[in-house]
Amino acid sequence: MQPSVRTAPPRPGRHTATAGRPSDRRWRRLRALLVVTLSGLLVASGLTLVPTADAADGGYPRGPAPTAASIAAARGPFATAETTVSALSVRGFGGGTIYFPTSTAEGTFGAVAIAPGFTAGRSSMAWLGPRLASQGFVVFNIDTVTRSDQPASRGRQLLAALDFLVDSSTVRDRIDRDRLGVIGHSMGGGGALEATIARPSLRAAIPLTPWNLTRDWSRSQVPTLIVGAENDTVAPTRSHAEPFFASLPDGLDKAYLELNGASHFAPNTPDTTIASFSISWLKRFVDEDVRYEQFLCPPPRTGAEISAYRDSCPHAV
Repeated sequence: MQPSVRTAPPRPGRHTATAGRPSDRRWRRLRALLVVTLSGLLVASGLTLVPTADAADGGYPRGPAPTAASIAAARGPFATAETTVSALSVRGFGGGTIYFPTSTAEGTFGAVAIAPGFTAGRSSMAWLGPRLASQGFVVFNIDTVTRSDQPASRGRQLLAALDFLVDSSTVRDRIDRDRLGVIGHSMGGGGALEATIARPSLRAAIPLTPWNLTRDWSRSQVPTLIVGAENDTVAPTRSHAEPFFASLPDGLDKAYLELNGASHFAPNTPDTTIASFSISWLKRFVDEDVRYEQFLCPPPRTGAEISAYRDSCPHAV
């Protein structure tokens, strides 16, 4: 039984059909550029402009002000717990593990579902779940119905997992159902891209060394960070990650990061670069927390960890 595709009701002024028009995105990006320029002028004058919750334009900051060390840490400021969901108790995906912050003192959290790659189970992405949860997200690391499911099916399963999280899970009262995202590795990454087309109300997508036969993602309206690997021979960046990124609309908040010297399977083991940029991307677009803009814009320099990076700076949202 295939899960139904349900679009969460948009909040006024956020990701509605009007707010998503290219002209509006260009205006928001121009406004962001003016803020960055003003910040530089103030610094040059010996003053500073510190982002606050108000500066986030109604954002949802969770946790203390970030630093380069805090986003690279193996664990963030939130204590976490986990619960297992049996495949026998759900429809549309293969069950999984939910990681979540134990305290709701700061309010509800955004949520993200993670899908593994072809022939892999959720154990291949288990390192990322608690790492993201400890930064202030509810994370559902799922198994697919079968390990040979194709990207389109994995996209539907990611959405089914998000629906379960907000409607039926034991942690649903901890989640803001309007702030959801998807992550996937390989075919799971291709599935994450599929999910952005099926549900444009998603706040963020992070395809990791994605594989998909579809090359055109110009209909996407979801801020997307694509992570490729320089030495990927399974989903080579020239035929997968790079053309996927290039096909995303010019007016969309998007980024492409290429891991220096890495293989297709880099996302299957703890990786500080993947974690740091995933945290920053989710914080910036799921939480709308401008404090994390500094780690994305201006684009970081290439070097030992990153062989290429492109970003639609400054971000409009």
